[in-house]
Parts: sequence; structure tokens; C-alpha cells
Amino acid sequence: MDKPDRTPTPAPAQTSKPARKRALLGLTALFTAIGLAYGGYWYAEKRFSIETDNAYVQGNVVQLTPQIAGTVLAINADDTDYVEAGQTLVRLDPADARVALDQAEAQLAQTVREVRTLYANNSTLSANIAMRQAELARVRADVARAEDDVARRRPLVATGAVGKEELQHAVTALADAKAADAAAAAALAAAREQLASNLSLTEGTTVENHPNVQKAAARVREAYLALKRSDVPAPVTGYVAKRSAQVGQRVQAGVPLMAIIPLEQVWVDANFKESQLQDMRIGQPVHLVADMYGKKVEYQGTVAGLGAGTGAAFSLLPAQNATGNWIKVVQRVPVRIALDSKELTDHPLRVGLSMTVAVDVHDRSGKALADAPRRAPLAQTPRYAGPEADADAAVNGIVATNLGRKTPPVALPAGRAPAAGAAAAKKPVHLVAVR
Repeated sequence: MDKPDRTPTPAPAQTSKPARKRALLGLTALFTAIGLAYGGYWYAEKRFSIETDNAYVQGNVVQLTPQIAGTVLAINADDTDYVEAGQTLVRLDPADARVALDQAEAQLAQTVREVRTLYANNSTLSANIAMRQAELARVRADVARAEDDVARRRPLVATGAVGKEELQHAVTALADAKAADAAAAAALAAAREQLASNLSLTEGTTVENHPNVQKAAARVREAYLALKRSDVPAPVTGYVAKRSAQVGQRVQAGVPLMAIIPLEQVWVDANFKESQLQDMRIGQPVHLVADMYGKKVEYQGTVAGLGAGTGAAFSLLPAQNATGNWIKVVQRVPVRIALDSKELTDHPLRVGLSMTVAVDVHDRSGKALADAPRRAPLAQTPRYAGPEADADAAVNGIVATNLGRKTPPVALPAGRAPAAGAAAAKKPVHLVAVR
């Protein structure tokens, strides 16, 4: 029986070790090159880019609210509709406002005529004073004649040429004349007081500028504006959202009926950590990507301003870190970023969309906070202006009519039937024709 061969088998050739070493060295070199490249990129560019994905699109949400109370008769726009500034979106029932305007017009006309009477009374009272003066002069002449009669008859009584009875009649006539003198003097004084009282109501003013007329005119303007405001126009151009108005609904002044959002005026509020704000300045360029479009669409923006406080400071229930246990939480500060209007036209955004923001902080020459007040209004609308001038024209027409002057017809509010200033077209009104 043969013995087993216990001779050890020789080890395989180690030809694969150099190849493995070369592969490891290559990978090490590759990762080193990648690390160096990224380090160079970070040092040259990345460290100057501050990023956050805690950013959202914001915009002006303009509430459409009526200026008067009324019942909704018509709604001319719905959610997602595009509307232009000045377009009538909601129409309220104008019946109550029209009746109030008719009453105010009638009151103004009556007041003008009453004030005209005050001015006319000045002449009447002046004439009355002249008449009282003449009456007093006549009575005093009678007193002088009666005194002469008594003076002539008194010496003749002793000689018997004149009887005592005749003297007594003369004395009585003198007493009557003196009483008439006192009454005429009192009447003259009363007439002068009446004129002074009437002058106190008219002195230093005219019929048009009299306080009573101005008060009644203010009521006409108020009623005119209320009638004009029964049509609720769009204050800005934009898209309708959150419509709550319903036909037949009784609404009060100031209650939101719908919102209008001008999407061409949106911006981005990016909430950066407090540790990221050290190098951030107003005017620095910003690159933005919307989740809605993805990375294929990139927006170019500018830092418009940094918030004056953290979000927690303005929350409904601010943190009170002086009580109980305390855990530090990194705070965030909102940074407003202005967008390019042309890019918004090409790729419109919606309020509330998520954005990824990267601020380029290479240039740090700008200011961290604004140091000059805004010179122009942030937002304004001319859509509520104009009715005041129409109301003034209506008032002037009514005043001129009741002063007996001829004036041209007063123009009606634009877009309204001839009943704009009256109860109905068949009823003559001051706003339609002025005689």
C-alpha cells in the first residue's frame, strides 16, 4: 500500500497583485482628483453661493370689498378669471342709494331757497327800519305839536280865555303822543335787532357758501357716491381667487367678496438661517428654480431686502425662552427676492409655490438694510377716483337751479342709465336737466 504524498502544493502565481494595486491607485487618484476639483470649485464658487429650499412665491392678494352695504344683483367674474382694472365685478342693488340721493337733492334745493329767503329778508328788514324811523319822526313831530298846544293853553287858563277842559284835552293828547313816541322808538329798536339777527346768519358769506347749503350739499355728495359705489370695480389687473360673493347675498361694507392677484408682480420670500446672513446684501443676484417647472427653467432675481426680524418674533405666540428648560433653535429670517417681469411672463408662477434659491454673495458692497425711505407709492389705483367731481357738478347744478341761474345739464355717471341721479327716467331730476 502506497503512502500518501504529503508534499505541499506550490502557491499560485501572484500575477493579479500588480493589477489590483494599479486599480486601487487609479481609484485613489480619481477620488483625489474629484475631491481636489470639488474643493477648487467650492473655494472659487460654491462658498459664495448661499442656498435654501425654504422659499415660497408671494404676491399682493388684493381684496375686493364693497364701500357700501347692499344686496348682490350680479357677479361678473369667477375664480381663475382674468380681470382688468376698472372692470365691474360685482353689482349691488342701487335702489336704496337712489332714493337717498333723491331725498338729499330735494333737501339741498329746499335749503338753497331758505337761505335765499334769509338774504332777501335783509332788504325787507332794512326797509322796515326806514319805515320805523319815518314813523318815529312823525310821532315826535306830533309830540312837539302837542307840547306847543299845552304851552299855549296853560297861561290862558288863568285869564279864562281857555277852559280847563280844553287844557286837559291838550295834556292828554301830549301824553298820547309821548306814548306813541316810546312805542315807535321801541319798534325801531326791534327792527334794528331783527336786521342784526338776520345779518348774523348771512354776513361774510354767500348763498353757495352758506353753512346750511354746504351741509345739504355734503349729503348730496354722500348719497351720490353711495349710488356710484353700487358697482364694485376691480382695483387692479390680475386673476380672481377665493370668490365668496353669491347672488342675493346681503353684504356689508368692507366684507371681502373675492381676491384679485396680479401674478406679474409676485416675488419670493426665502427663509434663510441666521448663520447664512453674514455676507448677504441688498442687490446681490439670485438664481431660483421652481418645483413647478424643475431645473429646466431658472429664474434670475435680486435681493430686494432682508427682514427686520425672525419669523418666530412675529408669530401669534412668540417664544418665551426665559421660562422653563431652553433648547436653542436656529432661527430663520425672511429675505425678499425680486423677480424679472419678463421671465414671469414666459413662465408664470402662482402664489405659494415652492422655490429653491441660491444667492451669489461675491459682491458684498451693498447694504444689509435699506437706509432711504420709499419715494413712490408701493401700490395705488385710480379706479375709485372720479365720482367726487361728478358729485360736485351735480351739487353746483342744483344750487344754480334754485338760485334762478341757467347752467348746462349736469353729466350723468359714465355707464349708467338716465336714472343715475333720480328715482326713474320718467321723473324730472336735478342731475338730468338744470334750468
